[in-house]
Amino acid sequence: MQNFVFQNPTKLIFGKDTVKQLQNEIPQYGKNVLLVYGGGSIKRNGLYDNVLKNLHAIEANVFELSGVEPNPRVTTARKGIEICKKEKIDFILAVGGGSTIDCTKAIAAGAKSSHDIWDIVTKKAQAEDALPFGTVLTLAATGSEMNAGSVITNWETKEKHGWGSPHTFPRFSILDPVNTFTVPKDQTIYGIVDMMSHALEHYFHHEDNTLFQDEMVEGLLRTVINTGPKLLNDLENYEHRATILYCGTMALNGMVNMGYHGDWASHNLEHAVSAVHDIPHGGGLAILFPHWMEHTLDTDVSRFKQLAVKVFNVDPSNKTDREVALEGIQALRDFWNSIGAPSRLADYDIDKDSIDEMADKTVIARPEFGNFQSLTRDDAVAIYKASL
Repeated sequence: MQNFVFQNPTKLIFGKDTVKQLQNEIPQYGKNVLLVYGGGSIKRNGLYDNVLKNLHAIEANVFELSGVEPNPRVTTARKGIEICKKEKIDFILAVGGGSTIDCTKAIAAGAKSSHDIWDIVTKKAQAEDALPFGTVLTLAATGSEMNAGSVITNWETKEKHGWGSPHTFPRFSILDPVNTFTVPKDQTIYGIVDMMSHALEHYFHHEDNTLFQDEMVEGLLRTVINTGPKLLNDLENYEHRATILYCGTMALNGMVNMGYHGDWASHNLEHAVSAVHDIPHGGGLAILFPHWMEHTLDTDVSRFKQLAVKVFNVDPSNKTDREVALEGIQALRDFWNSIGAPSRLADYDIDKDSIDEMADKTVIARPEFGNFQSLTRDDAVAIYKASL
């Protein structure tokens, strides 16, 4: 285990009817509030009206930015930054899923910078400050509600990059499982894949003495595997929604990976795919992650064996470690397929003609990527070809 410092300043407010806590949390920051949301589902399910009621109760001056995309665009973030600077916004409230929160992080950083936000996203410049912001979460998936990370797409250049700053932690996040009841089945599936992928990204590392961290990741994965199918058969079950919502947050708030760094190559591979084809992030991960696992298996077969035995209950009797590991990878693929996640890039009409363009984008920031096994453009090509 490496030396580490853990600090997560986000206040997590979890449970039924917690949106009313907006009245306690926002007034300390000021009156001018920018409300950021996506395509309008919060208006259909009543959450928009509930949020506005609570903002009006504290006499907030509310400005709005709607239409945040599922893969949030830098152009949308720039619109929000312009509003913040013009209207002297004191606080930003993101109401939605990870995409809305990621866009809000870019707005918050860009509003306090003289640099274009894309320069900050691509690490040509650093965020030196950010407007305070909070979230009302509507989708269990990315964990963006309790971390500093963000992923932004530049559709003009067909690039998608992850970035973050110590300044881009939400001040608070409100998680009411009821607000996820209306999430459609397909988006619920993608969220399950996404949070499991975050846990798996943590799991593949070479640090020693991470016994407790391993147990936390394995327990989270087992919980999602046990609860996910039940939720998909009963989308308005409060207990199941609460469990999955909590798992999504814990998978990427820094709690389970203290003292080591995970891999993250699969996310890099998927970002390249969705930068070109604008597919759902969770759908891309379901396709690519098992192929990354097969591609890197011989880096540390024991790690894959441990996952197979402790998470997927693979019986190791009379089998080689490699056979157990491969059985575990197949079990992961089978689980994702069983809940309705895609299994091939062809499911999104992606064929071999896109491979070179996507592979180029995996190395646009640096020539090698991934921590468990360092990958190159050639590795990306091989994984994409196997995923067709």
